[in-house]
Amino acid sequence: MGDIAIDRVPRTERGRQTLRRLLDAAASEFGERGYHEAAITGITARAGVALGSFYTYFESKEELYRALVRDMSRSVRHHIAEQLQGVSDRLTAERRGIAAYIGFVREHPNLYRIIEEAQFVAEDVYREHYDVFIAAYRDNLAAARARGEISEGPDEARAWALIGISVFAGMRYGLWSQDETPEAIADTIGDLIIYGLAPRGKDDGR
Repeated sequence: MGDIAIDRVPRTERGRQTLRRLLDAAASEFGERGYHEAAITGITARAGVALGSFYTYFESKEELYRALVRDMSRSVRHHIAEQLQGVSDRLTAERRGIAAYIGFVREHPNLYRIIEEAQFVAEDVYREHYDVFIAAYRDNLAAARARGEISEGPDEARAWALIGISVFAGMRYGLWSQDETPEAIADTIGDLIIYGLAPRGKDDGR
């Protein structure tokens, strides 16, 4: 599980619950105070566990932070995958995926601070977060091309561009302001993805 050593992975339900409390508390502590100001004692106090319990699972604050970044990364991917269940075409998936991501950010406002600070604390985990996203996105685009759902083009560059759109849309409409619904923003961005910026003629069917 992330950076947790194999011999410290919880094997009981109680242990898994304690670990979950520590990760959730760490998200609040790191999100509110930042990595350098966050304290292990603050995390254990938020989690409602003894200080000794922390060292049952993690050797240091950095080890917990690295595990947290990976945990949050998995949570984002899992949330989006759940929202895309039953979606059979790529263009619909693009719209719904954007809405799902913005919705996740609204529910987890600490996501950006924690993930972005990781580039200065644990750059390998920061890059891993995006690399894992890109790998799946690239494969999904390739599959959509093979089915004839999208045009031919370089899957890698497209994946980075599309994820970049979601990241900044999530920042603006999920974190900074919630003045529009995720679905409305997804429709606007989805329209851009599908049709681009080129002017549309009256008779072009769009």
